Amino acid sequence: MLSVLTIDLDILKILEDEKNLNRKYIINIADSDYAFEEVSIKHSPTPVNSPTTRGGVYFSDKFAYKVHGTIQDLSVVPNLSKMMLGPNTSFEEVKILTQIRKNEVDTNITLVANLINSVQTPDKIELYLILVNMKFD
Repeated sequence: MLSVLTIDLDILKILEDEKNLNRKYIINIADSDYAFEEVSIKHSPTPVNSPTTRGGVYFSDKFAYKVHGTIQDLSVVPNLSKMMLGPNTSFEEVKILTQIRKNEVDTNITLVANLINSVQTPDKIELYLILVNMKFD
């Protein structure tokens, strides 16, 4: 069973570390799992001057943990529009699954994020997300 917590900064530091680029990630979109590759997690500014509720839909702070990665399986494309923030007032959270080794123990991590943008090329889809929660077991 997963335990809910806000954001564990120690775990995020491990995930942000550039030495961990070979970490395996799975992203769950519309109840389907896809390999999530070239994943980076960075703490960076958002385009708001103060913490606010954007469009009455979601909360945005001045800084956020942003997740970027790619999916090679283009079958995900039809599911992205209902997942993305923006004109939609109802959207689904995206779950990103990975595992870390901390204190000699393997820990399964579920990053919960909102999709804010996607860019499709002929061979992949780049996803840009904002981390909203973290669960682990």
